[in-house]
Amino acid sequence: MPKLPALNFKRLVKILEANGFKVDHITGSHYILYNKTDGKRVTVPFHNKELPKGTLMSIIKQAGLSKKDLI
Repeated sequence: MPKLPALNFKRLVKILEANGFKVDHITGSHYILYNKTDGKRVTVPFHNKELPKGTLMSIIKQAGLSKKDLI
């Protein structure tokens, strides 16, 4: 099993957009992305530092992605 890479907000959003997600709206410091084909909604916090591993893993699970998709 590959290690989870350290990602910041911008890089994670690019990966999600490459997997069919689009920015639906922005609420405060959180971007809400939506995938029309799956009907899945993911919330990504907008911070200038790297996302914590637990938060990143939760976002990956909500999006239906695997660790391999991030590499």
